[in-house]
Amino acid sequence: MTTLLGFDFGPRKIGIAVGQTITGSATPLATLRSRNDKPDWDGIAALVREWQPEAFVLGLPFTMDDKEVDWSAQVHRFGRQLEGRFRLAVHLIDERLTSIEARRQLAQTPRGRSADRDAVDAVAAALILETWLCEHDAGSSRNT
Repeated sequence: MTTLLGFDFGPRKIGIAVGQTITGSATPLATLRSRNDKPDWDGIAALVREWQPEAFVLGLPFTMDDKEVDWSAQVHRFGRQLEGRFRLAVHLIDERLTSIEARRQLAQTPRGRSADRDAVDAVAAALILETWLCEHDAGSSRNT
């Protein structure tokens, strides 16, 4: 079993989820706010210590016409920083439409549309991670 942390990076806040390869599922953990245009590295480090992941999965935003968004350089930089700080692999994956799907899922919960707006980012991180887990599992199934 491999534990991974998934990230939905945004310039102002970062959604984080945890998942395992054995279940292929992910659970939203937290949304951390950036401070002075810098990620909350203390908060991220605490989650890394708690969950001890073997790798990270980072959503890379694309437009609907398959181009990276104008702020994708920040996502790439965050990925390099994650890798450098924690010495773990960072896997990038297309995160297109995950925030929309996260809002849709949260709207169907008992709290409905009044759900905490920060929850969207953590749910999006779980969707990003589950997408990677699904693709990774499909790839490994073909190789066996």
